[in-house]
Amino acid sequence: QVQLVESGGGLVQAGGSLRLSCTASRSVLSINAMGWYRQAPGKQRELVAAITSGGSTNYADSVKGRFTISRDNGNNTVYLQMNSLKPEDTAVYYCNARFFDGSGRTYWGKGTLVTVSS
Repeated sequence: QVQLVESGGGLVQAGGSLRLSCTASRSVLSINAMGWYRQAPGKQRELVAAITSGGSTNYADSVKGRFTISRDNGNNTVYLQMNSLKPEDTAVYYCNARFFDGSGRTYWGKGTLVTVSS
């Protein structure tokens, strides 16, 4: 079992920055992959960025060059630094943890709202 707690959402003007945090209840190095997803009103949840226990990262095309995912192993925390925010980035952002041990275990945080005003 993994509990995930997100923080850092809020209201920001277009062009601004926010940093989201996701703190896990266990070492992030013990989790095969952690990621950030988002869901805008009326849309499906989509992957924003992910990082593996080995440090590999991947990003949605829409955020490449603007968002950066990183990890603080000592604090069991994964961050999403979001720069040059656009109104279309407005969504609830969810932290996700996945295990690749055949169990299919996936855990979600409760989400944090990011609102970007134009």
